[in-house]
Amino acid sequence: MPDRKGGGVRKSCEAATLYYRILSKSTEFRLNYSWRSAQESLQAGFRATLVVISVYATLLETGGCFPGRECILSPGEDFFPLIFSELREIQRQFGYLPADQLKALAKKIDVPLYRLHGVASFYPHFHLTPPPKADVRVCQDMSCHLRGAGALRAGLEESFRQSAFADAKLGGVSCLGRCNEAPAVAINEHIYTELSQNQITAMVGDLLAGGALPEISQVHRRVSCASDPYGAGEHYQTIQRLMKSRAWAAAFETLKSSGLRGLGGAGFPTESKWQLVRQAAGSEKFIVCNADESEPGTFKDRFILTHLPHLVIEGMILAGVLTGAQKGVIYIRHEYEDQEKILHEEIRRCMRNGLLGPQVLGSEFNFDLEIFVSPGGYICGEETALLEAIEGKRAEPRNKPPFPVQQGLWNKPTVINNVETFANVPTILFRGVDWYKSQGLNGAAGLKFIGVSGDVVHPGVYEVPLGTPVSELIFKYGGGIADGKQLKGFAPSGPSSGYLPASMADVRLDFKSLADAGSMLGSGALVVCAEDRCMLDMALNSTQFFRNESCGKCVPCRVGSQKLVEMLTGWTEGSGSAADVALIDELSGALRLTSICGLGQVVPAPIASVLKHFRAEVESHILQRRCPAGVCPCGKRSGGRAAPGFAAAKLGRA
Repeated sequence: MPDRKGGGVRKSCEAATLYYRILSKSTEFRLNYSWRSAQESLQAGFRATLVVISVYATLLETGGCFPGRECILSPGEDFFPLIFSELREIQRQFGYLPADQLKALAKKIDVPLYRLHGVASFYPHFHLTPPPKADVRVCQDMSCHLRGAGALRAGLEESFRQSAFADAKLGGVSCLGRCNEAPAVAINEHIYTELSQNQITAMVGDLLAGGALPEISQVHRRVSCASDPYGAGEHYQTIQRLMKSRAWAAAFETLKSSGLRGLGGAGFPTESKWQLVRQAAGSEKFIVCNADESEPGTFKDRFILTHLPHLVIEGMILAGVLTGAQKGVIYIRHEYEDQEKILHEEIRRCMRNGLLGPQVLGSEFNFDLEIFVSPGGYICGEETALLEAIEGKRAEPRNKPPFPVQQGLWNKPTVINNVETFANVPTILFRGVDWYKSQGLNGAAGLKFIGVSGDVVHPGVYEVPLGTPVSELIFKYGGGIADGKQLKGFAPSGPSSGYLPASMADVRLDFKSLADAGSMLGSGALVVCAEDRCMLDMALNSTQFFRNESCGKCVPCRVGSQKLVEMLTGWTEGSGSAADVALIDELSGALRLTSICGLGQVVPAPIASVLKHFRAEVESHILQRRCPAGVCPCGKRSGGRAAPGFAAAKLGRA
């Protein structure tokens, strides 16, 4: 293994930085290597490009080192927190990122200014201009949309106007992860839930008058969960057993027999992923926990991190020992400050007890664990975009293959799993396959945490057997539809799963049943819609979310999502055309086939499902210019008259 120690460029630069410097003909290389031939070639136009490509390829192949020479790059050591920690500190001091401070930082950490600016401008957490004294953002997505966020924002606009607030800004924001307490509002990035218009207006008035925002009281009483094998007993018994028995093969066989699959959305077999990393060449490997749940309706990982942090961390330690990885990273969304504190405390406890750090439990295994706080963005939940963020880059998905198990963090083999997946591993290894399989229903195995939100009496996270019918989640656990209304539809797992009608409420929450129904289990985010909801309006709201959160890297997603929003908006306003349906079908196919990552591929899911299951409602908007639920603008302006030429039209069946 080459020595990766050193200062200046040797400690912090990446291959991209070196590439930039060669192109810039910089002479400030502090490398233990002769560059005379490269410098001469730089004078020769095309030959210079060949040299650059050769140098760049060598760096990529050797992990930043020339054969027999001192390594100049240090991926995975201290670099990854550097850019973001520095940017956060600047923003803490100034409230935003002043241009002169970015220039100074670029020089300090030896990173090109264009790259630093590109990173800072990508993430919503950072501000390049001074923010207002009161920055109010109302969550506008799915669950909050169902629970009155639109009316709340409209009321606040009127209140702000009447109060003549001079230095206050009101806008929308993507899902804040408080779907069970909707509607949620962020005031200067402090998240509040279930507040009235008058309460928010008063808080903003106090803030503008020089006061402070009220503290958010968070008292977390640990909830007992059936999936916790330890109960009130000693934690981390599974890793202790494994280190004593050293039965690595048996542990892998247990995971394989259990059939545990990824519970963050993709559903890839966990044992297969871990085996691929274990068998990968090289001694440097990583374990990454994706705790960046940002899809509307998804908040069950927040519950798990609050009440079962020991299982998540133990699952990561087990993954490290079984695959040979020596470092783990928990990637958590920045809105989860309380959960970050809980994890930090749990990590400190593990270090005191010898479960983390050098020589885990007195063995030859080393495993360090750090927390990386996301600078924001739904796209960061995509596994390769998440890796790009950790590496201090814009969170833009990578082309696959290669997959993270081959070239993940810092191009090293990497296990990436969801919070719930890691939490399941200790339970399976401790209690055994038979227990795990006995917990499911209808042939499914294990327990599942499901977040229930929307039009239910008791929104929250419920731990149920995998294979439980949706109707049971809604009516038994969720208390039924709010205000005694009837069920109209539901999304089994947020907007990416699409919408199913009330007639399918007995579908079971497991991988196969939902796939057969044309949906998916996803991350377990059940969003419920009552009878007076407009499903076209819900499809538009979901598509707007995807449009807003597209990273913009690939044209199909960037342009296609905007085009879909425009067409659906036209339908809700009564200006659509029957010809739009064929165009939507064509556009949907292009998005599924050509988008780089899963975000672009699921953009059409909401409207495709609504056209399939609620087609008459869509036809009413287009043919009669009328919203049956009275939610959309169409009909309110035109009096509900049918559009000329559309009265007898028939929409083509997709």
